[in-house]
Amino acid sequence: MSHQVCLLSGDGIGPEITNAVREVIAATGVEIEWIPCAAGLSSYEATGDPLPQETVDNIRRTKFALKGPLATASGTGFRSVNVALRKELQLYANYRPAKTLQGVPAPFKDVDLIVVRENTEGLYSGLEHTVVPGVVESLRVITEKGSRRIAKFAFETARSHGRKKVTCIHKANILKLSDGLFLDTCERVALDYPDIEFDQCIVDAAAMKMVMNPHQFDVLVMENLFGDILSDLASGLVGGLGVTPSGNLGEDAAVFEAVHGTAPDIAGKNLANPTALLLSGTMMLKHMGETAAAEKIEASLFRVLAEGKTLTGDMKGSASTTEFADAIIDQLDSVTV
Repeated sequence: MSHQVCLLSGDGIGPEITNAVREVIAATGVEIEWIPCAAGLSSYEATGDPLPQETVDNIRRTKFALKGPLATASGTGFRSVNVALRKELQLYANYRPAKTLQGVPAPFKDVDLIVVRENTEGLYSGLEHTVVPGVVESLRVITEKGSRRIAKFAFETARSHGRKKVTCIHKANILKLSDGLFLDTCERVALDYPDIEFDQCIVDAAAMKMVMNPHQFDVLVMENLFGDILSDLASGLVGGLGVTPSGNLGEDAAVFEAVHGTAPDIAGKNLANPTALLLSGTMMLKHMGETAAAEKIEASLFRVLAEGKTLTGDMKGSASTTEFADAIIDQLDSVTV
């Protein structure tokens, strides 16, 4: 079966790692027609638009997109393309697994947790305005509808992945109305899943517990900004953003991406590590029903990482992006899943 997938190559190292991922996926025999789509700083410099409507329309049509890292200036410049894509396509659920990989240096062993983040509401949605010069107001909007659908997504994720517990992360002790609504909604959704344990934790306490003993968590569900922060923390527990995937899922479309930066200092040098985007690609393959190919890629990747002979510079190796991808491809025929 052939699939159409929008390809947002991204800025900086984006084109290099997306090319590597395409080569690995192609080597499995899965047929994908990649539709190049403009986005980010490169698109802005070329056309004056960081997110052309044609790109949004193409993702709506194909239902799938793979996205490299995009540059977003802090404090100035155009609005985050990531935020805009999530709002335009109603990609309400961000799925961020963090799992220890053999061969990747990390502060803990045997970490295996999933952060589920509401993707369209809260402070992170960027609803801001100037009240008077020198005074800026940011709106933190939490709705019952948004809270319910992300809570249901978290419990369905736990059930489908054989997980035993969902933890709601919140700040309802201070944000009594907004996070109070989020927590109350999660508690009510939990009643529909008696087979899954439910508990709750205040966000600052959760951050402390994650860096002391991450094994006490399984699936964590939270609003947008908390999810942005704690999902990166979770990545740090297993080796960093360079080895953790991400998926943004909605009812009608899904965008899979590497959430690390554009690394302009090594852009164009064939040195970048494509692992995060490759695992995002396998997440995409599973989502479109190509599970066998996804599992072969993962098994091959994990073998290369464990052997430690062909690693990129960020993992204390000397391999190029291309050499790392080729090493994974060389393992495909010998792995069993």
